[in-house]
Amino acid sequence: MLTLYNSLGKKTEVFEPVNKKVVTIFTCGPSVYQRSHIGNFRTFLFEDVLQRYLEYSGYTVTRGLNITDIEDKALAEAQKEKRGVSEITRRNIRHFLGEMKLLRMRIPDYMPMASENVDIMAEIIGKLIKKGIAYEYWGNIYCDPLMIRGFGRLFGLDLSSWPKKKRRFHLDTYPGIQWNRGDFILWHGFREGDAVWWETTFGKGRPAWNIQDPAMVSRHIKETLSVYCGGIDNLYRHHDYSLAILEAVRPYPMARFWLHCRHLFINGRKMSKSKGNIHYTETLSGKGYSPEEIRFFLIYGHYRERLNYSDRKMQLTALKLRKAREIIGKIRRKAGGVRAEPGILSMRLEEIFRRHMDDDLQVRAGFDALHQELACLDTGCLTKEESAGTIAALKKIDSVLQIFF
Repeated sequence: MLTLYNSLGKKTEVFEPVNKKVVTIFTCGPSVYQRSHIGNFRTFLFEDVLQRYLEYSGYTVTRGLNITDIEDKALAEAQKEKRGVSEITRRNIRHFLGEMKLLRMRIPDYMPMASENVDIMAEIIGKLIKKGIAYEYWGNIYCDPLMIRGFGRLFGLDLSSWPKKKRRFHLDTYPGIQWNRGDFILWHGFREGDAVWWETTFGKGRPAWNIQDPAMVSRHIKETLSVYCGGIDNLYRHHDYSLAILEAVRPYPMARFWLHCRHLFINGRKMSKSKGNIHYTETLSGKGYSPEEIRFFLIYGHYRERLNYSDRKMQLTALKLRKAREIIGKIRRKAGGVRAEPGILSMRLEEIFRRHMDDDLQVRAGFDALHQELACLDTGCLTKEESAGTIAALKKIDSVLQIFF
């Protein structure tokens, strides 16, 4: 029985999808003002493993992943490079799709771009204005989150310290500030010289970051999502804002489960351009690591624990995978072309895998237990039928992990 840690309520719960026929997942995708680095891909790979394990467990899954191609950072990057915003974002989208393929990630069923859903954003903003939750001020449109019942419940926000004096936050994000304690922006009104804008019933401008996800979910999913995923940084502000906005205009909850993946650090430090420690997939492939080894390193640590990259740790993790693949190669050669039949060993391998993965997706514990089981085998004593059954079981397991074959 699969259990997952639900950020909404902050406890581990038995997974029960909203719709028994189809599990719906929506994940916060890349902000494509710059290339995605391995820290971003850690989160996306966790979400890939989640989808694959649900399918392994017998569920049908529909998953969406949004592309944030309109935001303050994208405009700043375009101005810095003296290029069009879409030129930069589309270049980074191509990189992202190529690296998804490299890391053997499942392409989501739909990947909406923010720039293609402005009509829905404007529609939602209009509804919020009618409800008295949003208002215009100096050409911009702001949301007063305290007007929305239940605001802050995802993070567990203490509203008793909320400022009494009205404050408005004009930017999507403020570096170093976890919470904008005041009204947040929904729509940036047009200013002379703006490179990107749309015409709406409430004037020209562009959507702010926090209105984008609710609109894209609203377009594609007409019921409560089974799972909403993202990086841990989204638990501050962004997901509570998204939840509040969508639940203010729809009569049912946004999502049943909220899952958040923690950051990847480099030698104990956050990645940043100023520190010069940004790592991309080719940073690791340039050091001789295969795509499977990169994928394995990024999924091996539990998603709710901070993962620290160092050259030594990468070497040791890759070595574990190489040893496991060597054993699997021996078993595969022993099997030859014999038809696989389920046996005690193959059933035990799958039982080990399920036991650990059902416990909030414990990839590390599951892999280590499998590796230990395989390492203790006397492959020379296995029959061809047992070998074939073992390989069949490992292929089923690898439909989730994508690291063995």
